[in-house]
Amino acid sequence: MPNYVAGDPRDQLAHAGYSVVNAGLVVGSGGNLSARVPGADTIWVTGAGTWLDRLDRPDFSQVRLTDGSVVGDGTPPPTTELPLHLATYRARPDVAAIIHLHPQTALLLDALGERIRLVSTDHVYYLRGIVSTPFRPPGSVELAEIAAAAAATGTDCVLLAHHGCSVLGDTVELAHKRALYLEEAAQLTYRALAAGVLADLPECPAEFRSAVAGGEVVSA
Repeated sequence: MPNYVAGDPRDQLAHAGYSVVNAGLVVGSGGNLSARVPGADTIWVTGAGTWLDRLDRPDFSQVRLTDGSVVGDGTPPPTTELPLHLATYRARPDVAAIIHLHPQTALLLDALGERIRLVSTDHVYYLRGIVSTPFRPPGSVELAEIAAAAAATGTDCVLLAHHGCSVLGDTVELAHKRALYLEEAAQLTYRALAAGVLADLPECPAEFRSAVAGGEVVSA
């Protein structure tokens, strides 16, 4: 029996927002969330400046994927990162949800030029690979283009230098899990770095990576 929030994507995104703040990944309005509206060429996306742990249905805007226009009246203006969400959905028709966050440890490691290590089987299964991109101004067309280009390679985890990450999934639940595992992998990497043993940190065995890539592992 499913144990994730059922029904309206806005309720699922609100649950994810509360979870990532409660887990310490971000603070306040450090990110924005979106999901495709079932059966429509639109998305729900968080309003500008909304607190991720205080989201409710009125905090979301419905936006057309074709031209970025807001559907209906009485909704908040969408996040300034709307171009990033729209460009990624257009590049990846298989993606149904995007969780864009400003996770502390992942950002710190990326700023230090340290690659996030995939230590556990969960990291390999859910993240597969992480693509880092150079800095582009938040909310800009340039940022949207570089994030979408990275996603178009098939990766579901994009790091945006000095800014945040975009984590993708074919469900809100999967994108949520990937966001949590991305920061967990970053935290383990940072602990090894702080202890001076990063060079000796073994990553998940290659045979498991190959099994995941070949579809031999169906769950983790």
